[in-house]
Amino acid sequence: MMDIRAYGKKIVLLATAIVVGNGVYSQSTNTQRAEELQLNTITTAVPFLLITPDSRAGGMGDVGCASLNDVNSIHWNASKMAFTEKKMGFGVSYTPWLRALVPDINLAYITGFYKMKKKGTIGGSLRYFSLGDITFTDANGQVIGQFRPNEFAIDVSYATKLADNFSVGGAVRYVNSNLTGNALVESSQTHAGRAVGVDLSALYKKDKVKLGDKKAIVAVGINISNIGNKMSYSDRGDKNSDDFIPINLRLGGSLNVNIDDYNSISVLADINKLLVPTPPTYKYKVDPITGATTGEIDTDADGNPIIEAGKDPNRGVAEGMFGSFSDAPGGGKEELREINYSAGLEYWYNHLFAIRAGYFYEHPTKGNRQFFTIGAGVKYNVFGLDFAYLIPTQQRNPLENTLRFTLTFDFDAFKDQNKEEAKTE
Repeated sequence: MMDIRAYGKKIVLLATAIVVGNGVYSQSTNTQRAEELQLNTITTAVPFLLITPDSRAGGMGDVGCASLNDVNSIHWNASKMAFTEKKMGFGVSYTPWLRALVPDINLAYITGFYKMKKKGTIGGSLRYFSLGDITFTDANGQVIGQFRPNEFAIDVSYATKLADNFSVGGAVRYVNSNLTGNALVESSQTHAGRAVGVDLSALYKKDKVKLGDKKAIVAVGINISNIGNKMSYSDRGDKNSDDFIPINLRLGGSLNVNIDDYNSISVLADINKLLVPTPPTYKYKVDPITGATTGEIDTDADGNPIIEAGKDPNRGVAEGMFGSFSDAPGGGKEELREINYSAGLEYWYNHLFAIRAGYFYEHPTKGNRQFFTIGAGVKYNVFGLDFAYLIPTQQRNPLENTLRFTLTFDFDAFKDQNKEEAKTE
C-alpha cells in the first residue's frame, strides 16, 4: 500500500504549481472571515483546461474570445471558425511549465480545422499536459516504482453561420487525468479521472465598420466551456468527494482598425468567471475555556459540517453552475471578485509581422494572478510562428522566465505557392 505522503516533494510541488498557476488554490481555513481580504479561492479538477495553450493569445494577456479567427479558436470560442476564409489550417504549440524549478513539465497543444462547402467548419484538438517523472515510495520511504503523471483532452468542434454577421459553435471534449497510476492510496484504489464536457459559443462580427476615415472590424463573443460531469479519482463511492471540472464563462470583445494598407491594430478584452460552487464559510468549534476557535469544523447531529455563510458546495452540475452567481459567502461583493479581467493589443505590419502586449488581473482573494505579457509573430508563406513571454507583477508564476511558441501551417498558402510554381515552369 502506498502512503499519500509517498508522492514526495516533487508531486507536492507539481500540484501546487498547477493550482497556483490557474487560480484554483486549496480552500483556506476561513477562521477570519471578517477580514476584508480573506483568501477564498475556488477549487476544480483538471485546471490544465484553463491554461492558455497558444502563444498568440498568451502574448495578449490571455485574450481570445472575440479576436480575429485563427487555428487556435477551439479553445477560446469555436464559433469564430465559421468566419474563416481559409480552407484548412493546422497548429502546434508548446508551453514549458515551471521551467525554473523542473525541466520535464510541459503542455503540448495540437489543433486544426477544415472548412466545408456551405456546411460550416469542423475542427479538432489534442491537449497533453505532462507532469514529469515521479518516484513512488511506501510509508517507510522505500521506492516501489516510477510513474509519469499526465492529463490530456481531445476536442471535436463545429461552427456555422446563422447570418452574415452571426455564428454559433460547439465542441465536445473528452478529458483524462491520470495522476496516481492506479496506485492504492490510503487504503483506497485510485484510477484516472475521466470526464466528458461540451462548449457552447456564439460570435457577432461586423466588417467594414467606419471609424472616422478608417475601416474597422467589431466583434463580440461568448463561450461557456467544459460543461460536464464531476470527476472522481478513487473507488470510495462518496459522491461528495467528486470534483467539478472548470466550467467557465468567457465574454469578450475586439476592435480591429486598418490604419492603412500596411498597418492594422486590434484592441481586445475578455472577462471570465468559473461556474462552479464557491467554498462556504464553516462554523468552527470554540474552546469553552479560552473562547478561541479550535481549528476544527463544527458539525450537526448528522455529522455534517455547519455552514455559517454561503451554500453547500456538494451540488449537481446544473445546480452548481446556476448557483455560482449567488453562492459566495461574502455576497455580491465577493461574486464580483470572482471575475477575471484581461486586455490585449495586437499590431500587424503588412500581415507579415506582429507585436503584442496584454495584462491579466485576478482579485487577491481569488488567486492573485496579475501579470503583463508580451509577444510577437511572423508569417512567411505557408508558416507562421508566434512567441509569448509572461511578466508577473504580484506572486510567482509557473510561466515566468519562459518562452512559449506556436507554429501554424496555412494550407491555402501552400496550394497557392504550388500554383505559382506551376505557372513559372
